[in-house]
Amino acid sequence: MQAFAQRARGELVAAGANPRNRPIDPGEQLTPQEQQIARLARDGLTNMQIGAQLFLSPRTIEWHLHKMFGKLRIDSRSRLHAALARQERDAAPLH
Repeated sequence: MQAFAQRARGELVAAGANPRNRPIDPGEQLTPQEQQIARLARDGLTNMQIGAQLFLSPRTIEWHLHKMFGKLRIDSRSRLHAALARQERDAAPLH
């Protein structure tokens, strides 16, 4: 994947674009609020139900979910369970 990212970056620069320097970080962590929203969404709550619990609008919940999907490299709520388990496993300290 890194080779594709480097090639795409080179093509963008050649076309005159100024792509962001964002390192590829598979361990990018969710904020505590994002973790809470992700767990509630994983458990089947709707944006409206999550928003009511956290005193946020459903639109704000939608925005957070979209941002989290990018961090977790998933595209739907149905993949949250596996993605959260993977993230928790990766974040666990090694002994």
